[in-house]
Amino acid sequence: MLAAIVAAIAPVSPGVVEEWFSLGIYPSVQQVTTDVTNVLPFALLDVLLVLAVSTLVLVVARSVRAALRKRTVRPLGRTAFGIASVAAVAYLVFLAFWGLNYRRVPLDGRLVLDQRPVQTEAVATLGLEAVRQLNTLYADAHRIGWPDAEWRNGSLTHAAATVQTELTGAKPAVPGHLKRSILGPYFRWTGVDGMVNPFGLEVIENPDLLPFERPFVAAHEWAHLAGFADESEANFVGFLTCIRASVPAQYSGWLYLYWQIAGETDGGVRATLWESMAAGPRADVQAIIARLRRGELPRLRLVSWLVYDRYLKANRVESGVRSYGEVVNLLVRARFEPGWVPIRKREP
Repeated sequence: MLAAIVAAIAPVSPGVVEEWFSLGIYPSVQQVTTDVTNVLPFALLDVLLVLAVSTLVLVVARSVRAALRKRTVRPLGRTAFGIASVAAVAYLVFLAFWGLNYRRVPLDGRLVLDQRPVQTEAVATLGLEAVRQLNTLYADAHRIGWPDAEWRNGSLTHAAATVQTELTGAKPAVPGHLKRSILGPYFRWTGVDGMVNPFGLEVIENPDLLPFERPFVAAHEWAHLAGFADESEANFVGFLTCIRASVPAQYSGWLYLYWQIAGETDGGVRATLWESMAAGPRADVQAIIARLRRGELPRLRLVSWLVYDRYLKANRVESGVRSYGEVVNLLVRARFEPGWVPIRKREP
């Protein structure tokens, strides 16, 4: 437990984490682990959850029975100490397997950025570009369609590998197979699209995702697998991956960006974007809204996102869940070569 506390609060140089873990140990661990979990026909996370919950219930039940039989709280104290010890070990495993990526050098320290404050006009311009792209790509994207096995889609996986290499120079991550899980209903109730299992480096999906949502969700989660733990950075990498892949993936990426910008801007800009959108993309946006509303439990969603906000802040993401929206600022401020190739700072 002491080791876990030290690991949680000790200051660590982002440069050391970047060189030693994110670009050193982690890529090899990810490639081996994800290769294994991709082969499994089930989510390893489900097995871990069932074992953890069943063991916890059994241990607590035995402890309560012992306390009642002996009329002392000592068994409960020993059980609480044991649970805390196991939780500490789990936290250390989390850091060693994936969690240290939260402490790596952030993208805004790696890319050439415009240092001026982001203006509303720039965000609105990017939103209008997203709408223009949606209007242009809609017909071809729907005609071609979206294959189910994103991790075997050569265009999308190649784009992901290219973007990851451009940003870090490291070996790209092995793409994860989007898997169903016993957490599917929870994702539906809370509006979560997907997650990475940090103990198995596999990707879990919301089973209700619409076909045109899946490429971006896959690319976003692959960015997490590549060590981009921050949500805004995973969104940034996921968007660049999609718009450099096939037409259906491009459509998915621009649809995500429209959704993000519409949620970040005021009513006037939002109305302008909506009025500029053709009927086809409008129908897709409305289908996403209907999907979210169909299964959502608002109170559970609120509690879930509050917990996730605390989780992110505990892992040194100061903005918490607001980090999702910071991708817009990053896209506006970052400088790109033609083809949306981000310009990196020169190494000192």
